[in-house]
Amino acid sequence: MSEGSGMESTPLQNASNQWAKLLRTYQQTLDRWTPHVLQRWLGLAGLLVVFFLRIVLAQGWYIVCYALAIYLLNLLLAFLQPKFDPSLEDDLLADEIEEGGDVVSPLPSQRDDEFRPFVRRLPEWQFWLSSTRATLVALFCTFSEIFDVPVYWPILVVYFFVLFALTMRRQIQHMIKYKYVPFDIGRKARYGNAAR
Repeated sequence: MSEGSGMESTPLQNASNQWAKLLRTYQQTLDRWTPHVLQRWLGLAGLLVVFFLRIVLAQGWYIVCYALAIYLLNLLLAFLQPKFDPSLEDDLLADEIEEGGDVVSPLPSQRDDEFRPFVRRLPEWQFWLSSTRATLVALFCTFSEIFDVPVYWPILVVYFFVLFALTMRRQIQHMIKYKYVPFDIGRKARYGNAAR
């Protein structure tokens, strides 16, 4: 504020301005990282290695590691699922048929084979950002003795792998049933530049 205006900034306004400036800087940093997909994921992998080294060398915080693993599994499942779940749409369509309504399927049928792009429930950017935040929080939790709950870690490892196998099996069956692949596999089609 200018000195001649007669309004002086309060400590609350100063704190609010500093917080807004910090949020702008944070958002600008995230915006600069957006196009660097490989580097972002390599950074997350390095952060996970540091976290797991911390767990192994400290011989503790297994419950924090387990919680992080479950959260990352949840994010992975959301990343692999379509935004508009065909099984829910099938249920809604069946309910509409039972009520005597008109049947209009939102999905392509064998007759019209219209191309529908795969839209993820959790976009890649949000997957990376949430994973990075969770890993940083878990890493900071390992510096507090409060989170070092004594548990028998082999049971947690076995339980996580069983949970991973069951959920991925269910997800793969869902992908096969509704015929979608959440990854770009194969040759990319090029338009406008026809080879002669």
